[in-house]
Amino acid sequence: MTKISTGKDEGYVTISVPPRVKRALQRAKGNREWGEYLMELYRENLKLRKRKAYEELRSLLTPEDIGGIEASSKEFRGSFRIGGHGGDSR
Repeated sequence: MTKISTGKDEGYVTISVPPRVKRALQRAKGNREWGEYLMELYRENLKLRKRKAYEELRSLLTPEDIGGIEASSKEFRGSFRIGGHGGDSR
């Protein structure tokens, strides 16, 4: 079984995977610690998923839609104040 570090003070947990998966991951991780390697895979996957969602959204929107979203965002940020001060009093 493979032990994955979850942090210095947290100890370890065990993740059961088929032997062929462990061999493939072991080759790819090289000399890195399991926790470091798996967090890198997680971050890369998250980054790719965000990029894909962004690209899909961009393909659905027209340049006018994007301009309207940008203008709306700027207006909101310009009028937003923490504590309820600023902006209009609606």
